[in-house]
Amino acid sequence: ETEPLTAKKDVSDCSKGEDCKENGLLVRNPKSALRLVEDGNKVHPSQGDKGEAAQISNGYSAVQSSVPCNGMGEVEDAPCTAPAATTTTTTTTSPTCGAEGQQQLMELEDRETWSKKIDFLLSVIGYAVDLGNVWRFPYICYQNGGGAFLIPYTIMAIFGGIPLFYMELALGQYHRNGCISIWRKICPIFKGIGFAICIIDLYVASYYNTIMAWAFYYLISSFTAELPWTSCTNPWNTGNCTNYFSKDNVSWSKHSISPAEEFYTRQVLQVHRSEGLDNLGGISWQLTLCLLLIFTIVYFSIWKGVKTSGKVVWVTATFPYIILFILLVRGATLPGAWRGVLYYLKPDWQKLMATEVWVDAAAQIFFSLGPGFGVLLAYASYNKFHNNCYQDALVTSTVNCVTSFVSGFVIFTVLGYMAEMRNEDVSEVAKDTGPSLLFITYAEAIANMPASTFFAIIFFLMLLTLGLDSTFAGLEGVITGVLDEFPHVWSKRRELFVLGLTIVCFLGSLATLTFGGAYVVKLFEEYATGPAVLTVVFLEAIAVSWFYGITQFCNDVKEMLGSAPGWYWRVCWVAISPLFLLFVTCSFLSNPPELRLFEYDYPYWTTVVGYCIGTSSIIFIPIYMVYRLVATPGTLKERILKSITPETATEIPFGDIRMNAV
Repeated sequence: ETEPLTAKKDVSDCSKGEDCKENGLLVRNPKSALRLVEDGNKVHPSQGDKGEAAQISNGYSAVQSSVPCNGMGEVEDAPCTAPAATTTTTTTTSPTCGAEGQQQLMELEDRETWSKKIDFLLSVIGYAVDLGNVWRFPYICYQNGGGAFLIPYTIMAIFGGIPLFYMELALGQYHRNGCISIWRKICPIFKGIGFAICIIDLYVASYYNTIMAWAFYYLISSFTAELPWTSCTNPWNTGNCTNYFSKDNVSWSKHSISPAEEFYTRQVLQVHRSEGLDNLGGISWQLTLCLLLIFTIVYFSIWKGVKTSGKVVWVTATFPYIILFILLVRGATLPGAWRGVLYYLKPDWQKLMATEVWVDAAAQIFFSLGPGFGVLLAYASYNKFHNNCYQDALVTSTVNCVTSFVSGFVIFTVLGYMAEMRNEDVSEVAKDTGPSLLFITYAEAIANMPASTFFAIIFFLMLLTLGLDSTFAGLEGVITGVLDEFPHVWSKRRELFVLGLTIVCFLGSLATLTFGGAYVVKLFEEYATGPAVLTVVFLEAIAVSWFYGITQFCNDVKEMLGSAPGWYWRVCWVAISPLFLLFVTCSFLSNPPELRLFEYDYPYWTTVVGYCIGTSSIIFIPIYMVYRLVATPGTLKERILKSITPETATEIPFGDIRMNAV
């Protein structure tokens, strides 16, 4: 394995009946090899001579020519001698040298693939459908005009979200690489995008799993005859606790706090023991144990690769739909449910004139489908080459959008029920946003239903399963990216690398497990991912459409699917989708969110810290560009041309033979 791939090896050294590896590619034994010729109809016994390349009429070659290289990805001028019988010469986009050659050799080995097509679909759906579908979409929808919001949401999905989703699936499936090494085959100077994606995924893993730890705490607390957030007689309750669901006549004042809110803030989070971001307080040992158990489940679900995680998602991706259906039926039968549905869908057409509504629609569809996290590239890279990724993109994105819409009914039927019980308007009940909508408002409504314990258990189980497959996906994006970039180090040590990665993510989550951890989660949620991911996908769309070339990309898709994408997809990839991303990014940067949580107003310096966190990931993009230009020999023009030219050929499967795209 340590022998240089360019080292000369005589064919006679190969044992009889065995295959020989030459220049990082498999060359069949003379007795078993077949040489494909241009007419595609004849086959001749191959002589197995060094340097011979089997030409194929579609422009791909079965073996790389033995061309010397100078170590920088350049092909030196050197003649290629062929036997007298065959005077064919092939050119490749890049040589196979040193570690890079070893990497190409490993890529040519059988890459792990999904056991079944449904494993891939469920994994992508499980990744796209997460906690945000349950709490963010319903809130964004009613805040921005109810039913009228569906118009900008659908438009942004058709012209922005779905084309980007399709683009990432096609890139991953064709090039069969993770988010880092794939750029050698597209546009090497943008390789920093891959490193930025890995840092963003680590940030997400540091706070997203903490929200699941909260859900796990609720799940454990639900195994009681009486749910602990239904009364005001617990040790953590204050004098302001008011249970308006009690049989006694209770007056609700502006200082009243529901038992569900006090359980969430004073028992689960314990934010009253923190002064804010200036003094986060100690670490909650209960949440730490919950998070440790979650990471243990995550590790044993993904440590062996997509073969194991593809089986786990049969539970984690389908279970939420069963629970959503049960909760939808239950919510529809509650008194006052119609009030919530009316509030959810009643259109406010005047809202369509506001720019903020279109920004929210674009941001919601983008973060819901989830391009830019390296997950779609990683998952698609384990597909078979001719898999219909176009159909997959349409199916999974449609399922994701429909799930968000249906989740709104699940949430707002219950909010209508609470408004009926409180004798208030739905807008007063629905003022909670984000996780509070689930852990306070919805939890309180469940607690006052018949069979409350059963509904609480299945609801928080649903939240756990929604979060778990999204965590599987985020970490798989990092794992695939690193293993494909450094196969000589980690390809045989996946379990060890995954263990180290989960430990790093767990240690990175410790700040979110403190008494003021909810403030940290809010800060990371707003700044660590939003503008950074938008910037990453914007540059990715530019690199693919304008540097790699939209024509080349469409030819790649045609090679996989048999037909090239139409003008609609081309226009979206070249112009509309990048403008869509630029529009959302500029809107975010021009109006940074003013953060507030539990009566705590974030100080001004947190905005600076937030932008520093967001910049810490995308800074890898310009850093790598500078490094690439400095390390490449030649004049400035030559350096730029070499840096934007694909340096590694993509191997195209053709039966049992792999061919290099020239």
